[in-house]
Amino acid sequence: MKRPLIILTGPTAVGKTKASIGLAKALNGEIISADSMQVYKYMDIGSAKIRPEEMEGIKHYLVDELEPDEEFHVVRFQQMAKHAMEEIYAKNKIPIVVGGTGFYIQALLYDIDFTESNEDTEYRQELEQIAKEKGAEFLHAMLEEVDVKSANLIHANNVKRVIRALEFYKQTGEKISDHNEQEREKESPYNFCYFVLTDKRENLYERINQRIDMMLKEGLVKEVQGLKEKGYTREMVSMQGLGYKEILDYLNGVCSLEEAIYILKRDTRHFAKRQLTWFRRERDVIWLDKKQYEYDETKILEAMKNSIRERMNINV
Repeated sequence: MKRPLIILTGPTAVGKTKASIGLAKALNGEIISADSMQVYKYMDIGSAKIRPEEMEGIKHYLVDELEPDEEFHVVRFQQMAKHAMEEIYAKNKIPIVVGGTGFYIQALLYDIDFTESNEDTEYRQELEQIAKEKGAEFLHAMLEEVDVKSANLIHANNVKRVIRALEFYKQTGEKISDHNEQEREKESPYNFCYFVLTDKRENLYERINQRIDMMLKEGLVKEVQGLKEKGYTREMVSMQGLGYKEILDYLNGVCSLEEAIYILKRDTRHFAKRQLTWFRRERDVIWLDKKQYEYDETKILEAMKNSIRERMNINV
C-alpha cells in the first residue's frame, strides 16, 4: 500500500498558506514547508514566513529549523522532509507539502536519487579556481560544451550546480541532465494529489507588489540589517534569497533603496513566472485557478477534497 501525500504549490504570493491550513484541518494533516527560505531562523519578513498565529494549531515542519549560515539544498530538504513524513505517519496523520520550490517537491514526490559518486576534490578545486580567475560565465561555457540542456537549466551564477554538473560528467561520462531525466520518469512511491494554485498574471503581480510594500512596512530593512550585524554575508545560501540580497546591496551601498525595491519587485515577478513554467512541465498535477472558483476559499477547499476522494480513495 502506498502511503498518502498531498502537495499544495503555486507561484509566490498566490495564497498557498491560507489554503493549506484549511486543507490540513479537513484532512487531519500536518504541513511540511517546501520553501528554500522559511527553513531559516531570523529570516521572517523577507521569506513571508507563516506566523505562529496563522498556523491555527497545525504543526509545521522545516520552518525555523536552520541557522542562516547553514547550507540548505535539495538533498538536505529531501532528508529532512522524509524524516518529518515519518513523524506524521506515526501519528496516523497525512503529510501536506506546501511551498513554491518545484525542484524540492519533485525530488520528494518521485524519491529522486541524488547519491553522489565520490567527490573528485582535485577536479572540484580546479573548477573553483577557474571560476575565481575567469569568472562564472567562462565556467558555464565549459558546461555548455558538454551538456547544453544542463547549461540551459542552470544559471551561470549558480557556480555550485555548474561545478556539480561538470564533475558528474567527468566521473561518469554521462550528462547530469540525462541522469535527472531518467530519475524524473520514476513512478511516485506515494498515493498522492499534487495541487497547483494559480491566478491571473496581473492579479499575481499586483499581490507581489503589495506583499513587498508590506514587508518594507513591517521592517524588512531592519531585519536584513540585523542579519548583517550578526555576520551573515551575501556569499551564504540564505542571504542569496529574494528580499535579502537586494536589501543587502542597498545596505552595502551598491544601490539606493528605491533601486533595491524596484529590482526586488521585478525579480520576484520573474521568479513567479519561472515557477509556473516549472509546474506546467510536471506530470499529474491538478490546477486550481482561483478565478474559476470565484476566489472563494470554501469552493477551492471543496475542489481539493473531491480530488482527494476520487484519486486517493480517502474519505474527507
